[in-house]
Amino acid sequence: PFMFIRGPIRGQETLMTSSALSHKKRKRTPEERARLWKETRRAWLYIAPAGLVMLVISFFPQIFQVWMAFTDYRIKNLRFNLFNPATWEKYAPPFVGLDNFVKIITSSLALENYNFARLLTFNVVWTVVNVFFHVVLGVAIAMALNEKFLIGRRLYRALFVLPWAIPGLITAVVWHNMYDDRFGAINQLLAVLNQNFGTAFPTATKWLTDPTPPIGGPLSFLPLAFYAVLIANIWLGWPFMSVVATGALQSIPSELYEAAAIDGANGWQKFWKVTVPLIRPAMVPAIMLGTIWTFNGFNVIYFITGGGPFGRTEILVTQAFKLVYEQRLYGVGAAFSIVVFFILLFLTLLQNRVTRATEAYDA
Repeated sequence: PFMFIRGPIRGQETLMTSSALSHKKRKRTPEERARLWKETRRAWLYIAPAGLVMLVISFFPQIFQVWMAFTDYRIKNLRFNLFNPATWEKYAPPFVGLDNFVKIITSSLALENYNFARLLTFNVVWTVVNVFFHVVLGVAIAMALNEKFLIGRRLYRALFVLPWAIPGLITAVVWHNMYDDRFGAINQLLAVLNQNFGTAFPTATKWLTDPTPPIGGPLSFLPLAFYAVLIANIWLGWPFMSVVATGALQSIPSELYEAAAIDGANGWQKFWKVTVPLIRPAMVPAIMLGTIWTFNGFNVIYFITGGGPFGRTEILVTQAFKLVYEQRLYGVGAAFSIVVFFILLFLTLLQNRVTRATEAYDA
């Protein structure tokens, strides 16, 4: 006798005999259980060294950080040693419960220009705008370089990866110097254009320090520095999306485009009906990674604007860094990082649900 078993992928069916099903339900003999336990024990012995290393350098610091988040841990408590009871009474930080989290969310920290709602709003806007341009530019350039008639496309691909290959710190410092209002390359370039072409560009623009918003209305909370650092981060981030999109595009059979052309589809219809569905499984994880990287993009913000002017370009991770290394509020900084973690977790789950990334793709 035969029966059909529904598989994990939609529409997939597996043919199995009833004898095979009964074999799966058969209890293991003592010899089989002993052999299975021996194999399992051997596997655990193989992964134990790596597991111990992860426990020491990763899990323990994370657990310690969670504990710090519920204490008033300051610079005087650095002498506290969890494994030395002699330091507990004198240097142990006082337990404050959820007080650190309440201060963070209600903007009750005694910090200049600190406002959690503004920080979170700017961080979300910063992330969404950046990832949007990263994906659009990355996919567009990947499609252009995927055309077979393009001469030198391998050279272009190598050159376009350079922004992504250069360390982020170096990129941030270079862009910071380019935006200098006195000696920066951008203002000097505008001066050269004025001299040679009779244009009237301003040549002393304070790209990173002018608090005046260039655009009014709902975007009036974004200073000029936002657009300056946005250009730098777009230049830095789109090559990753382009590399991922290139790999996905090269895996699409050309016969699908030929069949679409026979059916009368134009270029735009081919893009939405063929290209987008087939690159989606590769692009969705890349977008998630890009979202996390941009949301936590410390180098670009900190080394180009420093969070200025007046904290208007501050993001959550740069604020957490300043809490720890400038204010020495280690407990608050630990709580801040936990808040950032849950915000990222929420955004990832939301993006996962909207894009339905975890569903099996049915071609």
